[in-house]
Amino acid sequence: MEKRIYYHDTDAGGVVYYGNYLKYLEESRTEFLEKKGLSVAQLHQLGFFYAVRKCSITYKSPARYGDTIVCEARLKEITPARLIFEQTIHDKASGRLLVEAQVDLASLAKDFKPTPIPEAVKAKLQ
Repeated sequence: MEKRIYYHDTDAGGVVYYGNYLKYLEESRTEFLEKKGLSVAQLHQLGFFYAVRKCSITYKSPARYGDTIVCEARLKEITPARLIFEQTIHDKASGRLLVEAQVDLASLAKDFKPTPIPEAVKAKLQ
């Protein structure tokens, strides 16, 4: 997923505010799921939610106003009730690595209790 950096993405120092990278990672995971034929809305309608359980992020280099970044999501592991993603964000022009992250999502039912990932979802992700 490509994203252009706008002024509202940056802090007083003119670089992307660190918390905004979490939004970019979320958007990238959503794009990943949609390319696999899974929409967040469909999963919600079926009574399944995926919440971030754990996120480890390493900031390597800043993005700045006007840059275009490339956000990638790769499914590293599927457990009975978790999806674990490895994600990166690079500067499009230079290829410079900006962010590395590992994001662990928990599969939850409507009552927000852990629940197994449906086999149909697993099949689309493999």
